[in-house]
Amino acid sequence: MTTTNTFLWLCLLLIPFNMPAQNKTGIFDINEDIGNPVIKGTGSYNEATQEYTIAGAGSTMWYNADQFHFLAKKITGDFTISATVRFIGKGVEAHRKIGIMARNALTQNSAYADACEHGNDLTSLQFRTTDTSGTDEVVISSFHPTEIELQRVGNKFIFSAATFGENYKSVSKEINLNDEVYAGFFICSHNEKILEKAIFSNVRIVIPPSKEYKPYQEYIGSHLEILDVETGVRKIIYSVTNSIQAPNWSKDGKTLIFNSEGKMYNFDLAKNSVTQLNTGTIANSNNDHVISFDGKTLAISSNEGAKKNSTIFTVPVNGSNMPTMISSPDSGHSYLHGWSPDGKKLVFTGERNKQFNIYAIDIATKKETRLTNFPTLSDGPEYTPDGKYIYFNSVRTGTMKIWRMQSDGSAQEQISFDEYNDWFPHISPNGKQIVYLSFPKEINPSAHPWYQKVYLRLMPTGGGVPRTIAYLFGGQGTINVPSWSPDNKYIAFVSNTKL
Repeated sequence: MTTTNTFLWLCLLLIPFNMPAQNKTGIFDINEDIGNPVIKGTGSYNEATQEYTIAGAGSTMWYNADQFHFLAKKITGDFTISATVRFIGKGVEAHRKIGIMARNALTQNSAYADACEHGNDLTSLQFRTTDTSGTDEVVISSFHPTEIELQRVGNKFIFSAATFGENYKSVSKEINLNDEVYAGFFICSHNEKILEKAIFSNVRIVIPPSKEYKPYQEYIGSHLEILDVETGVRKIIYSVTNSIQAPNWSKDGKTLIFNSEGKMYNFDLAKNSVTQLNTGTIANSNNDHVISFDGKTLAISSNEGAKKNSTIFTVPVNGSNMPTMISSPDSGHSYLHGWSPDGKKLVFTGERNKQFNIYAIDIATKKETRLTNFPTLSDGPEYTPDGKYIYFNSVRTGTMKIWRMQSDGSAQEQISFDEYNDWFPHISPNGKQIVYLSFPKEINPSAHPWYQKVYLRLMPTGGGVPRTIAYLFGGQGTINVPSWSPDNKYIAFVSNTKL
């Protein structure tokens, strides 16, 4: 076979056998009308903004037949599809519809379930249980939501919705659809003479790990993302099939540093390229690593010694063959989380005498000072830019919540108060806001497990009502470390899906 023929054959292998290559729209394989509307619809993808624009007509999506435009792909088994959504324009019909759908077939009378937002105040989980049967719904008390999500767990379909800044409200229904469904986004004008348009952004399709997966032994894929904290706009900048974790943002704003499989890596934001960071003999780095306030030094936690205890080291931020050990592996686990602004101390979660508390360690003398003294877990300590406070999370009141104390450990006070389990407070460079990770109330409050539906939330450093700024699938490794951009505008984090 000639070189030219080999190249052509390899190109053919990249084309899905069941779909013409030109039909691909972003991550979706299907871009077509269902039910033959009089006015034809369209779907397009903007790679720069990672947004989908969908236009569609159709007389109705109710009773026993539907007309709409569908942007979809085949998915087997459990999944979660989420997006930020909005109609373009005021519209004509009160019951114009947009949303996320799972459907047995591309016929107009197919059984389906969808997360549907109407042009009026109605938001509901709509469904047709069998082909040609009537349509029914479960109403959700969320009016004109901007954030919507359809999750499938077996034959249970869960619709979650929120206005940006709020937490999800959810409804669910058991609906016996095929294991393999067509899933994606839809729009229906509810008027055969009208074409409506909508934009779907922050689009994520999550395929969870198998129910039998083994934490810390088996991993699913990772998206490295950047989030605008004011608008909630997210952008995936790097995706891999294995686990990457915990991005730090460099002080010059040019680089993200993350860990993967025991090693440290640089992601160049201008070049969109990844290079390994030289850490010498350190080959078991975990997801606790922090850049000093002056941007010159990287502190790393690595599993060392016979017991593989997390141990703190420092290296120049550009790497070195000669890392400096700060804590001893013989002392117990030392999970690093913060530098003091003057660069003289590190603050970490230490396992000492079979108890986890927060400690500061003097870099020059290696002397440790215990700052909390509770039998329950305290974790995630981080200094404010002025060095006055240390923020941390503690389970001492029964739920994992955000706390703060003065840098000497005095005046400890609780900052967050709702039902969620809150972890890893990170203070903005200007010292005005904290971002943190919230797990659902159902998990063990002393755990921060992998692969959960979680929120990123924003709150003033002095306390107040938190605002949800990202709805995602992640948890352990998402935002364990400080990851604000130097201009206070963005957060870097990791979300997960099976890729």
